[in-house]
Amino acid sequence: MFAGKKIVVVMPAYNASKTLEKTVAEIDRSIVDDIIVVDDSSSDDTVAIAKKLGLRTYLHRKNLGYGGNQKTCYKNALEINADIIVMLHPDYQYTPKLIPTMVTLLTSGLYDIVLASRILGGKAIEGGMPLHKFISNRILTFVQNLLTGMKLSEYHTGYRAYTKELLQVVPFKQNSDDFIFDNQLLLQAHFYDFRIAEVTCPTSYFPEASSINFARSVLYALGCLWYSFVYIAAKFGFKNSKIFQKLDRKSGHETCKTSG
Repeated sequence: MFAGKKIVVVMPAYNASKTLEKTVAEIDRSIVDDIIVVDDSSSDDTVAIAKKLGLRTYLHRKNLGYGGNQKTCYKNALEINADIIVMLHPDYQYTPKLIPTMVTLLTSGLYDIVLASRILGGKAIEGGMPLHKFISNRILTFVQNLLTGMKLSEYHTGYRAYTKELLQVVPFKQNSDDFIFDNQLLLQAHFYDFRIAEVTCPTSYFPEASSINFARSVLYALGCLWYSFVYIAAKFGFKNSKIFQKLDRKSGHETCKTSG
């Protein structure tokens, strides 16, 4: 428990056997109450290592995709009554040492979601981020800020922390099972007026770190732009969307009507 809150780290895993143990070793267990690993039908020893480490482990018999993996992560975290859920990749691309800072921002009551930004510190390229990824990151972020009215340094980080209240309201189950899931969830958080904070995060790129190929990167970028326009249409009442539903509540964030 931290500040009276139950802290749970969730790890969407796919072929993470080489980095899982190293990642878990740097998680501060004096703050984190539980660690959930959801293996998305890996072909390596990810599940065996997770069980050896004593982690709460779930296995997808069929690969459901990055977004599908996160849906299972959050479902199981909420079922064990997590108050704060930190989503950390098990490939060691993001440092677990930021968890205390991210958790503190959420338990303060000032924010509902914290993003670990690789851009804020100004050393993304020095940390190994490929130049083409850096450029596309900056262009996409600029355009999405322009379209949505947000002023974030980065939309595309895979290191985030959420309050349970946000995950109980945002219809994340309606989101894509692919990589666009993260971007959709961030747009949903803004749509429902949740408060977003960013912290600077060092960049770490190496052979074992996960990455998507060029073709999927292009599809991801197009998806980001598309859902920014979907957000605008829903925000101003031009067109309904299953991922941007009007809240059904008497006061505050309580429940969300979803279709399907």
